[in-house]
Amino acid sequence: MNSYRTTVRRGFTLVEILIVVIILGILAAIVIPQFTNASQDARKNSLTSQLQTIRSQLELYKMQHLDKNPDLLFTADSTNWSQLTSKTDKFGVTTATTGLDFGPYLQQVPANPMNGFSQVKLVTADPAIPGSKTASSYGYVINSSNGKVWATSAKADYIFDESNPSSTTNDD
Repeated sequence: MNSYRTTVRRGFTLVEILIVVIILGILAAIVIPQFTNASQDARKNSLTSQLQTIRSQLELYKMQHLDKNPDLLFTADSTNWSQLTSKTDKFGVTTATTGLDFGPYLQQVPANPMNGFSQVKLVTADPAIPGSKTASSYGYVINSSNGKVWATSAKADYIFDESNPSSTTNDD
C-alpha cells in the first residue's frame, strides 16, 4: 500500500501582506518627522552654543588687545575671521614674525549651522528681535558700535531668535 502524504503549503495572502505594508507605512510616517525635528533642534542648539563661544572669544580678544575689536571681522561684508583663528600680536597683526602671543580664539571659521554661511553683515544699531529681516547669504550680524553678535535663520532671511528657538522665523 502506498501512502502518500499530502502536504499543504500555506503562505501569506496578498491581503495579509498589504496589511503589514500599510502598518509599516503608518509607523514610518509617525517616526520620520520626529527625526527631522530632532536634527533641526540639534542645529538650533549648536548655533546657540556657537554664538556663546563667539561672544566669549570676542570679549577675550578685546581684553587682550586694549579693548579693540578684531578689525578684519568688523569690515563690511567680511568673511575674514583670521584675527580670531590665528595667533596675533598685541596690535592684532597675524603676519608678524615675533610677538604672536595671543590666540587663536577659534579653531576654525565658524559656519552658521542653520545655513552654512560665515559672512558677517555689519550694522550700526541692534536689530529688533524677533522678526528682524536681514539680507540673505550672511551667517552672522555684528553691531560695529558695540560688538554684539547675532546669527541668521535657516534661510538667512531673519535674525535667529535665541530666546525662542522654536519660532517660525528661525526656519525661514
